[in-house]
Amino acid sequence: MKISLFLVATPIGNLSDISSRALETLKSVDFIAAEDTRNSGILLKHFGVDTPMISYHEHNEKEKSIEIIRKLKEGKTCALITDAGMPAISDPGQILVRACIKEGLYVSAVPGPCAFVTALAVSGFDSARFCFEGFFSSIKQVKQREQLSTEPRTMVFYEAPHKLRKTLAAMEKLFGRDRNVCIVREMTKIYEEALFFTVSEAVLYFRDKEPKGEFVIVVEGSKEIFGKPCEADIERFFLEQLKSGKTKTQAAKETALKFGLKRNEVYNKYKEE
Repeated sequence: MKISLFLVATPIGNLSDISSRALETLKSVDFIAAEDTRNSGILLKHFGVDTPMISYHEHNEKEKSIEIIRKLKEGKTCALITDAGMPAISDPGQILVRACIKEGLYVSAVPGPCAFVTALAVSGFDSARFCFEGFFSSIKQVKQREQLSTEPRTMVFYEAPHKLRKTLAAMEKLFGRDRNVCIVREMTKIYEEALFFTVSEAVLYFRDKEPKGEFVIVVEGSKEIFGKPCEADIERFFLEQLKSGKTKTQAAKETALKFGLKRNEVYNKYKEE
C-alpha cells in the first residue's frame, strides 16, 4: 500500500539525533507540512533538504488538513514535522491523521526523538508502568487533576517556562510537599540538566531561579492505594541500605523514596539503628 502521509520525528535539541531514514523521507516526499516553517527551515537547510514546505500548526489544523488531504488524494506525498519530537504527541497532527484514516489514505511513522520518553529514562523512576499527561497547565478540570493525586503510575508532564512556577505550586497542593519529582530541561542541548527534588524543594528552587528552556516534569506515582507498607519491610530495607555503605541520611532518603514516606520521619524513626 502506498504511504501518503509520513509522521517524521525531528530532534528535540541536538540536530545530530535525526535519523538517516528521516532525512531520506524528507527529501523524497512532494511537500513537508511544518509546525513552524522558520524553525524547520533551519533544520532542513542544515541537512540540505530543499523540499517545499507549507505551514501546519494548531491554529490552522482544520483548514490545512482539508488542503493536505486534497493533495494526497491527487497522489502526492507529505511529511508532517513539528518543532521537535514526534508529530501528534502534544503537537499538531492528530486531526490530519484522523482525516487520512477516514479517507483511506495510509499513514506511517518515521520514529525518532520523543521528549517525554527521554525524560522518563533519565529520571530513574519506575518506567514499567507510566502515563503521559501532556501539558500540566492544560489540565483544567478539577476532577481530572484530583484523579492524578492517587495515580500509582509514574506521571510525565510537559510545561512551558513561563508557566513552570504556577504549575509547581499547583503540584505541591495536588501531590503534597514530599512527592518526588525529576525536572528535566534542555534535553540533548548544551545546558541539559535533570534536577531531582521533592515538590516543595522544586517550588523553592525555582522561586529564586528564572525558568529557562522547555521543561519535562516526571512525577513519582502515588503509593497510597496499596495501603500502608509493613513496618518490618521498611526497617529491613533501611538496614540493608546501611549495610551497603550508605549513611543514615542516604538510607532514610532511599527508604522514603521506595515506600512513599517522608524522609525526616524515616530518619527519626531509625536514627538509633
